[in-house]
Amino acid sequence: MHLADLLNVYHTYASTSLAQLYNLLHERAVNELSGFNFAAIFAFIAAGFSIVTYYMKTMVPLRIVDIIASLFFLAYGYFYPSYPTFVLCLCILPINFYRLIEMRRLIRQVRHSANTDQSMDWLKPFMTKRTYKKGKIVFRKNDRAYEMYYVVTGKFLVTEIGATIPAGQVFGELGMLAPDNRRTSSVECVEPGVVLTITYDEVQELYFQNPTFGFYFQRLATERLLQNQARLEARLATRELPAGPALAPERSSPIKRAMCPS
Repeated sequence: MHLADLLNVYHTYASTSLAQLYNLLHERAVNELSGFNFAAIFAFIAAGFSIVTYYMKTMVPLRIVDIIASLFFLAYGYFYPSYPTFVLCLCILPINFYRLIEMRRLIRQVRHSANTDQSMDWLKPFMTKRTYKKGKIVFRKNDRAYEMYYVVTGKFLVTEIGATIPAGQVFGELGMLAPDNRRTSSVECVEPGVVLTITYDEVQELYFQNPTFGFYFQRLATERLLQNQARLEARLATRELPAGPALAPERSSPIKRAMCPS
């Protein structure tokens, strides 16, 4: 644009009032925006959010981002217009909202299960009552395992480690996790009592259907393994204690010390 043209434009706008200038700019902005393709912008934004969902590894953020993408696709389908896209996203949106709410509810249940002590009372309707007399062997080591037990009354003994199982405790759960579902120890009834049993098939169903029981079972198995480890460490520590008065240390090779009886 030449200098003369710039001067003409200046004189034109300088001679107009502010109201006229506002109306002129407003009319020009409306004309420009009326030809602007908002639908294409909405489609590009929605496509961007959709691409992001393919890189997400956790379900809750993925659902949230997909909901945002669906909202932009709805806007695209309305302004373009593309009614199949609009109807498709209108159906997908409530499904994503429902799954997001469901996932949040599941997370709350899992956190509650992980942070509170569990009770077996709610599990009793799924279990079968069985009575044992004193001296009765419940199962032996390396037997095939099919069920776990809850002690109602009486007392039971894990013969390999000498640990007693009183009323209110669960045993037999490690057989479900052991290779080939074999018993890892033997259990004998030392005081007549009653137990409730539940098969591993029912345990698996409850594990996957109920996050409360799933976390209870994980904590139960972990606690059992830690108890066994503590007993083993205590036994090793007892064996390492000197049986008589301490003697002057004797220098010897590591191999010779290892061969000395404890």
